[in-house]
Amino acid sequence: MTKVKKIPMRTCVVTKEVLPKKSLVRIAATKEGLVSIDLNGKAPGRGAYLKLSKEVILLARKNKALDRKLEATVPEEIYEELLSMTNES
Repeated sequence: MTKVKKIPMRTCVVTKEVLPKKSLVRIAATKEGLVSIDLNGKAPGRGAYLKLSKEVILLARKNKALDRKLEATVPEEIYEELLSMTNES
């Protein structure tokens, strides 16, 4: 009998879709309020997951979903970096 590997699922803070962790990007915030894009999912602090799509990132910026989830102010550079990661120009 082969053991089925469990796929970790996470919820996008904007779309509320539950997707495989690999298809989302984690944004982490430390207690000091430092926000960073956590590509390997291991950064300390509070984390929030976002679907890597232009619409989702722009919506997150507009409605401040990440700010609320992380309880920190997400700098504009983070959104710019996320947008550059989407490959949708």
